Amino acid sequence: MAVRGIGTAGAVRALLLPLLAGLALVALPAQTAQAASTLTNGGFESDGTGTAVPGGWSEYGDTGASYTEAGGHSGSYRLSHYSSSAYTVETYQYLSGLTNGSYHLTAWVRSGGGQNAAYLALKNCGGSEQRTDLPVSSSGWIRIVVPVSVTNNQCTVSVHSDANAGNWINVDDLTFTSGTTGTSVHGADISSLAKSEAKGGVYRTASGSSGDALTVLRSYGMNYARLKVWVNPADGYNEKSHVLALAKRIKAQGMKLLVDFHYSDTWADPGKQTEPAAWASHSYSQLRTDVYNHTYDVLNALKAQGTTADMVQIGNEINGGLLWPEGSTSNWSQLAGLLDSGYSAAKTVSPSTVVALHLAQGGDLAGTEWWFDNAVAHGVRFDAIGLSYYGYWHGPLSDFQTTLDDAAARYGKPVFVAETAYPFRLDSDDFLVNQIDTTGELVSGYPATTAGQTRWMNDVASIVEAVPNGRGLGVFYWEATWTAVTGNGWDPADASSGNGWENQALFGFDDRALASMSWFGHR
Repeated sequence: MAVRGIGTAGAVRALLLPLLAGLALVALPAQTAQAASTLTNGGFESDGTGTAVPGGWSEYGDTGASYTEAGGHSGSYRLSHYSSSAYTVETYQYLSGLTNGSYHLTAWVRSGGGQNAAYLALKNCGGSEQRTDLPVSSSGWIRIVVPVSVTNNQCTVSVHSDANAGNWINVDDLTFTSGTTGTSVHGADISSLAKSEAKGGVYRTASGSSGDALTVLRSYGMNYARLKVWVNPADGYNEKSHVLALAKRIKAQGMKLLVDFHYSDTWADPGKQTEPAAWASHSYSQLRTDVYNHTYDVLNALKAQGTTADMVQIGNEINGGLLWPEGSTSNWSQLAGLLDSGYSAAKTVSPSTVVALHLAQGGDLAGTEWWFDNAVAHGVRFDAIGLSYYGYWHGPLSDFQTTLDDAAARYGKPVFVAETAYPFRLDSDDFLVNQIDTTGELVSGYPATTAGQTRWMNDVASIVEAVPNGRGLGVFYWEATWTAVTGNGWDPADASSGNGWENQALFGFDDRALASMSWFGHR
């Protein structure tokens, strides 16, 4: 009976939970565990299954809802929180005699979702309490971290659930070690902004005051902006001049800049990598020169106006290569040459600019390894790896974490989420059906609400933060400003085309900043 993370012992205990929970309401708080300077029994292996209070730990609240059972992450047992009625419980351990400094808690977790709150916390450490919510993952284990600064030689490690009837979590393999964690990139793609404003788009604060979209985003903590570059698009937007103008505004806000080269006149992605019309008749040798010149031209112009790019993508979602057919993955030597041209141009303009390679399908471990193994074998140079990860298309969060962690370790490079997003509602604000518009398309545990959007972004950011050895850079939200504005549709060649993404922007249908912008404040 392993359904929903509940083992056999949990099923037996469920018969006693109402009585135990009732007794907990009148019982004295559980006694404090013996203080220690290291975490005791973090793998819950000391007592076997069905243990009400694991060795080294204490409990408070509806204590019948906290117990050990079979089915650990790496060992035989795990900690579970579950009850057939609503419950609030904390399983905690007090550490003392610590040397003041930076520490972080690491744990492997699963959750069926639905709780009012389910999180790991470090508290009573001398500063503010630090928390990380448990992502919703009913099958695969996910590693999360919680950093803290200890200033009073002590700290309490807490596993907390405020849950509704039938909600459950599993926690295992906790460690408390020195060193901090965090992410440096809290960004968004805002490529749609210039055209939106030109077509009458308006952006407002949460209270309704009109304002500059960049100022609003920055006020919530956004610190990095991503802009795509097309060569000669039909609508005249997202080319060099508009990128230069928007870059000035981005840098004026104190943000960093990522330039995303598509090497096309329109969208480039795993399904299409169409050569710019002006390059269509060029030989492979000439295309290498085209890539170098175009990359150098845009980046050097940015540098000349004092807005040097901090990061550059050589291609967008290039799972199948770029500049088809010459740069397809069916001819890796030619693809490598094109990528090398872009890298060389970027480094010639600014040696400090980070050059990233970007794939889609962030939950595809085998595909990511195949691609980057080939890139490395062909001598392709790069500084960072970016992955698109849309949970409704690219698999569960646990697969995403596995892929991200593997990319960082296997290639020894920092990693980041180049694109992700989530809907805050399912209906449309224009005539075009949205990309995600039914509940059946949603990720389980993440509703199409502002709260669901916020939760998704924080949980994705928590997974990036947990990449070992500090190699998780952060996250870019895709198209935060692409609200429904007539004339700013998806097709640059068709002014009447609609927008299928406005329900995944970070501004609502009333043009006001959504509360989900708070994710920019993630560690």
